[in-house]
Amino acid sequence: MKPQNSLDKSSKLGSVARWELLLVILIIGVSIVNGRLSPHFWSYAGLMDALAVFLEKGFMVLPMALVLVIGDIDISVASIVALSSVVMAMSYAAGLPMALAVLVALAVGAGCGYFNGVLISRIPGLSAIIVTLAGSSLYRGIAYILLGDQAIGGFPSWYSYLAWGYVGNTSIPFIIVVFILCAVIYWLLLHRTAFGRKVYAMGNNPVAARFSGIPVAKIKQIIFTLNGLMAGMAAVFLTSKLGSSRPNIATGYELEVIAIAVLGGVSPAGGKGSIIGVCLALILMRLLRYGMGLVNVPGQVMLVIIGVVLVCVVMLPNIFGSRRRSWKKIKES
Repeated sequence: MKPQNSLDKSSKLGSVARWELLLVILIIGVSIVNGRLSPHFWSYAGLMDALAVFLEKGFMVLPMALVLVIGDIDISVASIVALSSVVMAMSYAAGLPMALAVLVALAVGAGCGYFNGVLISRIPGLSAIIVTLAGSSLYRGIAYILLGDQAIGGFPSWYSYLAWGYVGNTSIPFIIVVFILCAVIYWLLLHRTAFGRKVYAMGNNPVAARFSGIPVAKIKQIIFTLNGLMAGMAAVFLTSKLGSSRPNIATGYELEVIAIAVLGGVSPAGGKGSIIGVCLALILMRLLRYGMGLVNVPGQVMLVIIGVVLVCVVMLPNIFGSRRRSWKKIKES
């Protein structure tokens, strides 16, 4: 007879695989519908560009999956993007080479994430939602203090390549290649390392994880630092795409990033989720937006449709799960 923890693990793996299969089916279904609604949907260049302009959120979703797996949340990431972008732009305007200004943006993002992680892991009674809610106001407030309502642009021509350039003579956007590399790294980190196993253990039972010798506080600090670092990377690519920096960029991104992670099968309660599921959810969300954009669906209607899809898809596991439990009780009786 297999141990109970082994059965639980195989059950969770099966649940994740079924969710990923559902996302693949939805992606195929959405693609078929979009292709029927607009003949331009299947344009290779159009699809590549549509994915490319969405991937600054992709950089934010990858570490957000880890945050949710440990049972925490971070709603300050969009403000970290804004602050990182503003500091990078001001550094360049002050005479710093653009390459070093990019490193400054990454450092600012990592620093904000580390600050969140220290507060959450070291001060008893402070929950992640309270800390990151305060951080959201703090970081964007600092961005407004530094730059006000102004904008800074005039970046070197090579900088726009990050968001709009293509790899060599191919038609593959550079940002897609960078995202794939980041996704592979996060997949290996979460699913193929001891660190990833500790992350899942913390999400399943943080008290048991602490008593089993897992350095819970240290791992939280690492995860929130990674979350801030990737927000800094998102700031670099988003500013490259926009061509300028303002304190109000990335407003509302945090909610969409969390929604994509949950749609990808990451449980907000912790202990469940996969990087592959998150990437599939990212593709699904973008195809929905892209397809509706091709047929000129108004932005407000688009938000309503996406919201309904999110609610319906997230409800599916609960509906099927309750039916399975009902059938099991009927059989047992």
